[in-house]
Amino acid sequence: MKLYLSSYKIGNEAEKLIEMTKDGNKKVAYINNALDFATDLERKNKSDAMDKLDLDRLGFSVDILDLKQYFGNKEGLKEKLDRYDVLWVRGGNTFVLAQAMKLSGFDEIVKKYYEEKKEILYGGYSAGACILGPTLKGIHLADDPDQKPYGDEHQTIWEGLHLLDYVIAPHYKSDHPESEDIDKSIEYMVENKILFKALKDGEVIIVE
Repeated sequence: MKLYLSSYKIGNEAEKLIEMTKDGNKKVAYINNALDFATDLERKNKSDAMDKLDLDRLGFSVDILDLKQYFGNKEGLKEKLDRYDVLWVRGGNTFVLAQAMKLSGFDEIVKKYYEEKKEILYGGYSAGACILGPTLKGIHLADDPDQKPYGDEHQTIWEGLHLLDYVIAPHYKSDHPESEDIDKSIEYMVENKILFKALKDGEVIIVE
C-alpha cells in the first residue's frame, strides 16, 4: 500500500499522485467522516464538492463513501473498498475519524492492506494523515477529543493506526486557522518525547 499524505488538500505533489496511480483504475473512495461533527451541512457539502473537483481534475473517478453506512459491517465495507484504487481521507476532527474507522472496521481493513502490501494508495490530508501515526496525543490540542457525533457511549480513541512510527503535525507555520494550535501540539510532543513530522500546507509525505 502506497501513502500520499498531505498537510492540506492535494498539496504540491499532484503530478506524483498521478504517477503513483497510473497502473490502477483511477477510482477513488472519498471518505469524509472526519467532518461528521459539523452542523453547517451546506458548508461541509461545499467543501466535499471542492475536494472532489480537485481529484476529478487529476483524472480520478470519485465516489463519496460514508463509513456510517458500514458501522458493524466490516465485511461489506471491505467488499466495497476492494473496488477502488485510491482511498482518500479528508481532514476534519481526527478523533471523530478514529471513531468512524473503528465502528466500521476500516481501521483493521487498512492495516491488513498495509501488511499485505496491497496495490492500493491511501491518500488524504490533515486528519486523514494524522490518523496513521501511533498516537493522537498532541493532536488533542488542535482537534476536540470530546466530539462524539456517534453517541457519548463511545470512548475517545487515543491511538492512531500505527502505520507510521511518528505523528504528522499538519498546517505548521501556514495560513490556516489551526496553525497556532499545531504549534501547541508540537510543544506537547516535544515535551512528551513523541516522534513527529511537521508539515506546512503544500507539503506532502510520500511512501511507495
